[in-house]
Amino acid sequence: MPEGTGRGTRGSRRRGRGGGGAGDSRQRRPLVAALDLGTNNCRLLVAQATRRGELRVVDSFSRIVRLGEGLAQSGRLSEEAMARTVEALKVCASVLASNKVRRVRAVATEACRRATNGLELVERAKAQSGIALEIISAQEEARLASVGCAPLIDPNAQGALVFDIGGGSTEIIWMRKGDSGRPLVIASTSQPLGVVTLAEGWGGGPLDREGYGRLAAELTQKLEPVKAAMEVEAGMTFDPAGYHLLGTSGTVTTLAAVALGLPRYDRGKVDASWHDRAQILETAEKLARMTVGERAAIGCIGPDRADLIVPGCAVFAAIARLWPCARLRVADRGLREGILRELMGRR
Repeated sequence: MPEGTGRGTRGSRRRGRGGGGAGDSRQRRPLVAALDLGTNNCRLLVAQATRRGELRVVDSFSRIVRLGEGLAQSGRLSEEAMARTVEALKVCASVLASNKVRRVRAVATEACRRATNGLELVERAKAQSGIALEIISAQEEARLASVGCAPLIDPNAQGALVFDIGGGSTEIIWMRKGDSGRPLVIASTSQPLGVVTLAEGWGGGPLDREGYGRLAAELTQKLEPVKAAMEVEAGMTFDPAGYHLLGTSGTVTTLAAVALGLPRYDRGKVDASWHDRAQILETAEKLARMTVGERAAIGCIGPDRADLIVPGCAVFAAIARLWPCARLRVADRGLREGILRELMGRR
């Protein structure tokens, strides 16, 4: 299913009701697919349009591949990381084939953008899995994320500050209602502040409670001029009273799941949920006080995210300080849903 369901290194595949059955008449409607290869995860969604024009997920696959492992030091994708990724892409190819999907968009983001050998992975992926990866720009990544998240913007608000904390970068998108009432992007940015790159590049000691505080303060300082530049781009000052935060990615969906007290991750309870910003900040600090082992024992975090959640929390803390909206809405959707909506001709 969408963001946050595939939490193990072996991968997770789930099928929607009625998906894959040859006798299901709904399968006669065209299927489309979106694949997002990020710095940490490889995620696939197969969907079709309902009669109401909404997305209905038919099949999905997610696997943590850690493609960007070691990238900060070497500037290259390692052989081991590429091998893990290609194996995941082979599974994605089998999912596409079993569902007879004909329209697919497969994108690669920050890790492939930064790596000197990113095109080598693209070539290997095509040769060994048949999947044609497209390395997209940071601007295109932010745009697609905004398309995927836009349906969750509160219609009674002026707009939302959308953020996507990824493995290699963080996208921040300021969306405001246009004259037609439809939310429009008025300023956006992509910063090389991802959970993997921060975890590997942080030189300020262990990411315990004190390390978390120092990192959050450092990121706040780094993002201050980014906020100022976005306000120049938008031609206006950000007023938190008229907006809410809208977060997507593993960090914020995990924080929401922990705040909700879920024994294990449940997309149905996390996606579109509303939270008090202060409560989520408290949850982030609580996780930072724990050891890696204690975080790994939490059902909706697990061992594969236990070391990456703290740098993600620090990014969230910096965003929440600079754009201090009272409310946060959590989206277990984003870039892939944006791709799917465009493949179906919807925004």
